[in-house]
Amino acid sequence: MIVLKIEHCPLSRMPQQQRLSLLSVAIVHMGMLTALDQFMLGAVLGHSMALTDAFIAIFIGSLLFGIVTFGLGFAGMREGLSGSLLARWCGFGRIGSVLIGLVVAVSLLGWFGIQNAIFAQSLNFASGNKLGFGLAAALSGTLLTALVAFGFKALRFTARIAVPMFILLVIYISTLVLSGDSGQHWFEIMQLPHSDKPLSISAGITIVVGGAIVASLMTPDLTRYTKSGKDVFGITLLTIIAGEFVINGLAILIAKALNTADVVTIMSQVAGGAGLFVVVLSTLRVNDLNLYSSSLGIINAIEGISGKKLGYPLTTVAIGILGTLFSIWGILERFVDFLTILGVVFPPILGVMLVDYYILRSYRRALDKSKQKETLPDETPAIGWAAIIASSAGSLVGLTIESGVPSINSLLVASVVYWLMKSAFKRLA
Repeated sequence: MIVLKIEHCPLSRMPQQQRLSLLSVAIVHMGMLTALDQFMLGAVLGHSMALTDAFIAIFIGSLLFGIVTFGLGFAGMREGLSGSLLARWCGFGRIGSVLIGLVVAVSLLGWFGIQNAIFAQSLNFASGNKLGFGLAAALSGTLLTALVAFGFKALRFTARIAVPMFILLVIYISTLVLSGDSGQHWFEIMQLPHSDKPLSISAGITIVVGGAIVASLMTPDLTRYTKSGKDVFGITLLTIIAGEFVINGLAILIAKALNTADVVTIMSQVAGGAGLFVVVLSTLRVNDLNLYSSSLGIINAIEGISGKKLGYPLTTVAIGILGTLFSIWGILERFVDFLTILGVVFPPILGVMLVDYYILRSYRRALDKSKQKETLPDETPAIGWAAIIASSAGSLVGLTIESGVPSINSLLVASVVYWLMKSAFKRLA
């Protein structure tokens, strides 16, 4: 039996004989967006937007996510390369791809802080507020950091059961809140007001994109296992349906009906201790991956830039401490701001890669030639300054210009700037 692992062929093409079925890859890919963080996002949308506006934001955000995810995922399938390797020949070069890995690692560190804050809230609630949030966050962060740093095998078991238990819990809560004699009728939910801090549709679209966009960049890591473009399309569609419309959609309705975006309040109010237990398992499962991937990303980035290789346990402990401090300092209260930053920083990177691969085709000939031998191109650019400048310009526009949709603005600006710069360089050469 072939097992899908990210660490398979990290610096080479995925052989055709190791390609897997659509379902095998789709289950792993759907796991990225059928987790607690997507439920948190949906709860924020439901509590801060009118019901119709929230679903408009999900639809447009999912459409943008689907386009870039399929485009990058198809390239990963065609070349058999992971996202970090693909970036080397899609504009960024060797050092530029290392910088992308560093950006991903920092974003995962932020997710660690947010998920740890949810864990801490659950612990504090279970103790009857005796621990206090700060102490609970320190305890939960220290516990998880120790488990990940020293390879506690129980986390593997947690990962296997956390996702199905969380999905079952969401279905259970939805059934209780949205149906039956005690449930809210649909027309009543539609008329319920939103919170005192409303989100516009454009802001909602951006945080929807921000909640899923890191998965887009990681998609080639998984689709390099697939056999065809149809498989990539099916994986992308299934992930959007499961993560965006089912998990997010139900969270919107539940948050609207209960008039809160606080996940711990929702779980404890409806499912009691069992709900809190599943929340803790889910944060363990997600933060296990966040801390592990963030540690590897920073180790690889430092080694790629300076040549020095840091030790994994020490790096994990340092990152875990920093992520725990983020929790204590209140990163959960800036959840929307965090998603907004992700929603304008990552789309430019994806836009540059897609323009280079599909339009400019800078290294397609070298990629095609080396693919016949199942090797990597002999020619590897050191650093793609045009890609870095264009991505920075797109992010800056997304962060500073309020008109339109920030995530779309950043994507379009980076794509156009990169295309113009590369065209100008070609003419000069």
